[in-house]
Amino acid sequence: MKTIFFLLAVSLVLSCNTEKKEETREVKQYTIEQFYGNSRIGGGAFSSDESALLVSSDESGIFNLYEIDIQNGTKKQLTHSEEESFFAIDYVPGTGEILYSADKGGNEINHIYLLKEDGTTTDLTPDEKAKSSFGGWSEDKKSMYYLSNKRDPKYFDMYKMNMSDKTSEMLYENEEGFSISGMSPDENMLALRQSITTSENRLFLYNRKTEKTTEVSDPDNPGNYSASGFGKDGKHFFYTSNKGAEFQYLMKYEIESGKSSVLYKTDWDVMYSYVSENEKYRVIAINKDGKNVLVVLDNASGKEIEFPQVPGGDIVAVSISESEEKMRLTVGTSRSPNNLYVYHFDTGEIKKLTETLNPEINREELVSAKVVRFKSFDGLEIPAIYYKPHTATADNKVPALVWVHGGPGGQSRTGYSSLIQYLVNNGYAILAVNNRGSSGYGKTFYKMDDKNHGDKDLKDCIWGKKWLQEQEYIDTEKIGIIGGSYGGYMTMAAMTFEPDEFKVGVNIFGVTNWLRTLKSIPPYWESFRKALYEELGDPNTADSVRLYNISPLFHANRIKNPVMVLQGANDPRVLQVESDEIVEAMRKNDIPVEYIVFPDEGHGFVKKENEIKGYGQILKFLDTYLKGGNTEEK
Repeated sequence: MKTIFFLLAVSLVLSCNTEKKEETREVKQYTIEQFYGNSRIGGGAFSSDESALLVSSDESGIFNLYEIDIQNGTKKQLTHSEEESFFAIDYVPGTGEILYSADKGGNEINHIYLLKEDGTTTDLTPDEKAKSSFGGWSEDKKSMYYLSNKRDPKYFDMYKMNMSDKTSEMLYENEEGFSISGMSPDENMLALRQSITTSENRLFLYNRKTEKTTEVSDPDNPGNYSASGFGKDGKHFFYTSNKGAEFQYLMKYEIESGKSSVLYKTDWDVMYSYVSENEKYRVIAINKDGKNVLVVLDNASGKEIEFPQVPGGDIVAVSISESEEKMRLTVGTSRSPNNLYVYHFDTGEIKKLTETLNPEINREELVSAKVVRFKSFDGLEIPAIYYKPHTATADNKVPALVWVHGGPGGQSRTGYSSLIQYLVNNGYAILAVNNRGSSGYGKTFYKMDDKNHGDKDLKDCIWGKKWLQEQEYIDTEKIGIIGGSYGGYMTMAAMTFEPDEFKVGVNIFGVTNWLRTLKSIPPYWESFRKALYEELGDPNTADSVRLYNISPLFHANRIKNPVMVLQGANDPRVLQVESDEIVEAMRKNDIPVEYIVFPDEGHGFVKKENEIKGYGQILKFLDTYLKGGNTEEK
């Protein structure tokens, strides 16, 4: 998959469940507070004795750590942060201690913390300006691996920390700017990834003993390569590639001979794959038309494991316990946030452990999304995810929004979004356009927007609007555009360069000055900088002319319709000045503008208080300037 630049961090993912056609009917309208009375839950690592799951949940209003008893389903809150979000990593093997990750106000400078059994916390990676990420456990479970850019802000080195005395040693000094993608159990082999473009990279194995580097990828047949782990025997390495094909497939590589063979291939992208602790099972995740499909194979026989499907839900992720007796399932739909289940391989029992939908909300009154496709200006078929309000009829026409995902290279796909359901529940149809350049639809489609942003990809969104106008229940004069990050850029590009197409725009931390943004990317993206410039353009070359021409800020005098802008003050990807300047330019031209800045958020809003305020204001803005109806707070 393309590395997603400016990907919207909040849960703006969509569902494409194929459910029976729903009848038009009146439904109860829920408030923004009710929708954010849902809880989001993530993680689900098994404890050492496999009696509990470690999760992150925002039910307190901000993400904290919780422990769920598998036997009785009770949940215990482990941390009580009120300022920063804490995200669970794992239990420390053989102890009651826990690792978690946190940054400061969304600045993305993540540190790894140790939560002890007595409730005290220690920052294991205390370098103030260094970003650290967890890299797994050693084979003896006594040490953890982690990546950190404390030596050089531009590059991540690999370290090993002894968990008994917390001393660290460097295992690999990353002077070449590779992405470290995994290590063999014996710590001898490292998988290294080198970005060439956002759709092409090279994959290497580095032998720490001999200091020899061997290329796994084929330099004569470029493609996208991603590591998928080493075999325990030290003889095999696994990876995905789309060499010679449109979609990613899983490969097995013999380290000694250098021979590769296809292990699993289908008509969609294999997103990732891994094996359970003792290699009894292999998990393969497939991105099927914007929807996760999970395959679990018995490694010995190669046969697929049949386990019970969850009625009305899609299994979007799994994790197998160390004993290989239990499996945690993450199950989601377009009408309900993800929930966690545990499946027992021996008995076939499956048990639900969480209920994340606010009990005040009837899921039957929410809307199931479906996949649609439409022809763009040049005849290219564009996939999209569509939400139609229950109340929409030819006699009761509704306004609509074109939704644009983050990226470039993101994808609107399965999952639940409180914001989307809130807007649809309040009478707005939403078409989430997977414009050319989106991931998940083959590498040809994926590369179609390279150095063409704000042009054909924008036309795809406009033709999405035309598709909406063909639906008899859509008010053809009341269609707006909304998006976050790259989707925010597309929103502003539409309002600037095609000012008559959309009646309103909602820009959630979108780029408006590509020259500045591409020059101010975080230092720890250095290994990806050249690839990014290959796709978007290098602001230090003649590409700067095109980047200037597609930047809404320099053409803001063309904007004529109302715009709302939301921004996090600590955003390291799209700086606040981007939003400040476009808002100032629009106000100077007397364009109606609503502007909200959150001082304690980054590239994506994670605090419920802020989401309620910001997303509640989006509805009020749309009701005022698009629907033209009731402006009272809902």
